[in-house]
Amino acid sequence: MTSHLSPGASGALRRFAGWVARSSVGYPMLEGIDYWEELRESPSQMEICFAIFANVLELDEQGEPVNEKYAERRAATYLYSYCTGKLPPGQPAIEPWECELN
Repeated sequence: MTSHLSPGASGALRRFAGWVARSSVGYPMLEGIDYWEELRESPSQMEICFAIFANVLELDEQGEPVNEKYAERRAATYLYSYCTGKLPPGQPAIEPWECELN
């Protein structure tokens, strides 16, 4: 049997990709940080950013996302710390399981 992402999970992934592409991911956390310049030099960091979003995203019994904004904030936290060398105010450090490349 083939399984597919639910429309909600697929939409969450699509929205996240759009936010990253428009430099609005985690707004306003990353406001004023040009993460594209940083990621251009190290594209594997973008891969980690998407892994964090996917690893943190939780789905309900129907496969619909229940914490999309939190998953986005964790990915933005990673980008912030990668670009600035420090954590954004009030955000905990990224846990190893969050950035596992499955």
